Amino acid sequence: ANANFKKGLTCFRSAIRIDPRHYNAWYGLGTIYLRQEKFQLAEYHFRRALTINVQSSVLYCYLGMALHSLARNQEALVLLQTAIDSDPKNPLAKFQKASVLMSEERHQEALRELEALKDCAPREASVFFLMGKIYKKLNMDSKALVNFSIALDLKPPTTDMNIIKSAIEKLTVSEESDGEEL
Repeated sequence: ANANFKKGLTCFRSAIRIDPRHYNAWYGLGTIYLRQEKFQLAEYHFRRALTINVQSSVLYCYLGMALHSLARNQEALVLLQTAIDSDPKNPLAKFQKASVLMSEERHQEALRELEALKDCAPREASVFFLMGKIYKKLNMDSKALVNFSIALDLKPPTTDMNIIKSAIEKLTVSEESDGEEL
């Protein structure tokens, strides 16, 4: 993976040397740094891309993701909302906004965002999984279980499937131990 990142960095830097206003190259560098968890570098490159293309909902979304990773959640929410306003069908921006809201423990707002997203992306397991996590935090175990089960039924990637199965198992174990205490 590091070799691919190095190749990508080289290509994007070459593109910027040729054309400093190549916003896709700035975005590409930001994406690499985001994946490498170099969030300040990612922020810098996404901001540079946005100075060139202020209309891109994708750039606002990715900058919001970088800021969320830097624990700058209020700034992230503003940028994610800008992304949603400029492209209401951008599912990534809605999902990321819900994730930030959840991390801020604004669960009802996160659920509203996810309900809207569910209409746009009805077969996206991560939406139902996040809804399940929120319902679990709200002690609404039956709704959590329903959403975890839907997420599992949507055939997510194997790693996600294992995480979902683990969440279901923890939920059912806690329900069983609650029943024993009665």
